[in-house]
Amino acid sequence: MGPLVPFIIGSEFNLIIALIAGIGFGFVLEQAGFSSTKKLVGLFYGYDFTVLKVFFTAGVTGMIGVLLLSHWGLLDLSLIYINPTFLWSALVGGAIMGIGFIIGGFCPGTSVCAASIGKLDGLAFVFGSALGVFVFIEGFPLFEKIYIAESWGPVLINEQLGMSKIVFAILLSAIAFAAFYVTGLIENRVNNVNSSVTKQKAIYYSSAIGFAFILLAIVAFLPDSQSRIETRISKELKRTDFTNMLVPADKLAHEIVTNYYRINIIDTRDPESFKSYHLPFAINIPFEKMQDREWKEILDQKHKTNYFYGDDAQSVNKAFLKAGIIGSAENFILSESSQDFRKMFFELTPPGPDASKKEHNSYQFRNKASTDMQSLVEALKNSTQPVVAKVSKIKGGC
Repeated sequence: MGPLVPFIIGSEFNLIIALIAGIGFGFVLEQAGFSSTKKLVGLFYGYDFTVLKVFFTAGVTGMIGVLLLSHWGLLDLSLIYINPTFLWSALVGGAIMGIGFIIGGFCPGTSVCAASIGKLDGLAFVFGSALGVFVFIEGFPLFEKIYIAESWGPVLINEQLGMSKIVFAILLSAIAFAAFYVTGLIENRVNNVNSSVTKQKAIYYSSAIGFAFILLAIVAFLPDSQSRIETRISKELKRTDFTNMLVPADKLAHEIVTNYYRINIIDTRDPESFKSYHLPFAINIPFEKMQDREWKEILDQKHKTNYFYGDDAQSVNKAFLKAGIIGSAENFILSESSQDFRKMFFELTPPGPDASKKEHNSYQFRNKASTDMQSLVEALKNSTQPVVAKVSKIKGGC
C-alpha cells in the first residue's frame, strides 16, 4: 500500500487491504473486457484502442495524483522506488512480450484475469508465462550478459529529456489526449462508424481535459507546501518573541537527569557536527529533514516535550517555528549553544578562591549533573545513539 504503510495503515493489515484492492482491480479489469483476446488485440489491428486508452488514462491519472500529493506535502517522491533501466533487456523483453501479446492475445496480467474466470486460453497463457520464467531462470548464465547490458540505473524520462516533472507531465497529458482523438478516428474508420462528435461527448471530453490541466496548473503555478511553510517561518521569525521559549542549560540538564524519558532533545545541526559532539540523548534532525516521515511521531507526540538546540540561534529559531507548524508537540529552545553547554558541564573549571557562593553552588550542581548524565548515557547506551527510522522504498508495477 505504498506510503500508507506503516504510517496510516498498520503493517498487519497491509496484505489484507492489498488482497481486497487486488480483487477489486481484477473485477474492474474483467468488466472492462480485458479478459477478451478480441478486445486486447484490437489495438494491433486498429478496431479497438481500449487498451491504449486505459493505460494512458491510468498513467496520466497516477502521474497527476503523484504530483499533487507531492505538491501538498502528502507524498515524499524520494520514497518511490524506480526500477533500474537495463536498456537491451528491456528492448528484447518488450519485443518478446509484444509478439506474445499479438499471438496469444494476452499480457501476463490480463492472462491471469482471463484464467480466473475459467478461460482455457488464459490458463494456457499463464502456463506459458511460467514456462518462460523457468527457462529464463535455468538458462540465466546464457542470458546474463544481454540482461545486464546498458545498465542506466533508476533514470526518469523527464531527467533524460532535461525538463522538469511538471513540464513533462503537461507534455505527456497533451500527447495522451491527442492519442485519444486520433485513435478514435482510426477506430471509426476501421469499423465504418460515423465519426461525428456529439455535443454531449464533446462536453465530456472537454471537461476531462480541462480538469486535468487545471490540476497541472495548480502544481505549476501555486506554491507547494514547502514554499508555504518557508514563507510562514520568515514572517513569524520577524514578529515572534522567543524569550518565553528559552530554557537555560541548567534547567535542561536537570530535566535530562530527572526526566530524560519525558523529553526529546533535538539537535538541528548537520550530521557531521552532531557526530563530533551532541548533548546526551540528543536526536539529530536538521532543519531541511524535519518534514521527513520518520520524524513525524517525534514532532507530533504530546506526552514528551521537545528541546531544540544548535550553534546558530537563527537556525534553531527557524527549526522551532517549523516544528510548531508541522507538529503538535510542546517545544522549547535551549538558550545556550551546544558548545556553551559542553563547556558548562563537560569542561568545567573549578571556581577560584575569591568566587562567590553562587558560583560555588553552580559548580557543584553542574559537576554532579555532568556525572549523572554520563552515568545515564553509559547505562542507556542505545538511547544515546541518533534515532534512525528505517525507510523503505515504495515498490510496485504490473
